[in-house]
Amino acid sequence: MKLLWIFRAIFLIVVMAVIFVNISSEVMTQNEEGEMNDMEVYDTNLNALCWSGFGMVVFVLLVDVLTPKKKLSALAGVFFGLFVGMLITWVLSPVVEMVTVTFGITLTPPAIAAIKWTLGICICYLVISIVMRTKDDVRFLIPYVEFSKQTKGARPLVLDTSAIIDGRIVDLCRSSLFDAPLIVPRFVLSELQLIADSAHKLKRNRGRRGLDVLNSMQSDPSIDVEIDDSMIPEVEEVKGVDHKLLMFAKARNGRVATTDYNLSKVAQVRDVDVVNINDLANSLKVVALPGETMEVKIIKPGEEAEQGIGYLDDGTMVVVEGGRNKIGKDLVISITSSLQTSAGKMIFGKFEEFVQNRNDNEQRYNRRTVRASDNNR
Repeated sequence: MKLLWIFRAIFLIVVMAVIFVNISSEVMTQNEEGEMNDMEVYDTNLNALCWSGFGMVVFVLLVDVLTPKKKLSALAGVFFGLFVGMLITWVLSPVVEMVTVTFGITLTPPAIAAIKWTLGICICYLVISIVMRTKDDVRFLIPYVEFSKQTKGARPLVLDTSAIIDGRIVDLCRSSLFDAPLIVPRFVLSELQLIADSAHKLKRNRGRRGLDVLNSMQSDPSIDVEIDDSMIPEVEEVKGVDHKLLMFAKARNGRVATTDYNLSKVAQVRDVDVVNINDLANSLKVVALPGETMEVKIIKPGEEAEQGIGYLDDGTMVVVEGGRNKIGKDLVISITSSLQTSAGKMIFGKFEEFVQNRNDNEQRYNRRTVRASDNNR
């Protein structure tokens, strides 16, 4: 968007330069035979040139600024717009002379030429601006003409809040599995911040984890991630983050990356391409192996007797046998099985010992090892 403002500034400078050069030129005070005209004719030429230039500049800038802002097009779009603008200028040039004759305005040929130059600059600028904003629709109007999209590799991935909190998208990008830019819409970032400010401890931890994951992606030079603050009218009209996300992905011709099972199904109904990280993990068979141990804090009782429920940092639910009466405690569990579905991953385990007891045992073992080594000396 900075380039577009630079282009606008260059446009204003060129128009002012054309008007100033023609105003200060001596030909403005001469007629067709090269003789000097009186000041009344000069004033007429001056007023016509200044007011026509000012009016056209204000008009095209208002049209440009008030239309929805979109990303700059490729260089081919600029040249195409310039070519179309020159054709339109050539068609409209006789209109300037027709207006002077119709209303009886006495203008010298240099003044008419200056007005035509200003008209041409304004038309070329307006056409280029329109082409840059609507380049994806040019093929619909003109068959066999289409400008390439400015994306690296495949279509961009639009990240959902659940995909950011999950965190596995970072490892997937570092492994070069996705050769595409990552886009985080501003409303997704706002929802992530709202979760991080939640009064509920579990939700607050998930939100903070998501912000940490997003920060690590931005600091990694191998990951192309962008926080998109653009205001798209069709996106702003709908309510709900999920609906906004789907409309945003359609507008940016991207794919939605999520771990939300329901959002994946809605995206398929709305004809939006979606990458479900849980499905991808399921296809790669990344599961917890039985017999391994892990630490988890029991949050609430389970549905079955003697079951306790805990969660990992990425939101994975852990069902612990013998953990119902240990709510609020940190446990060491032995994994018995795991289940990976499109809705997420579940881990089943049984209680082994408390984390504090394990740490105490390790400290006693370390002290015995140190004493034994001292005695051997």
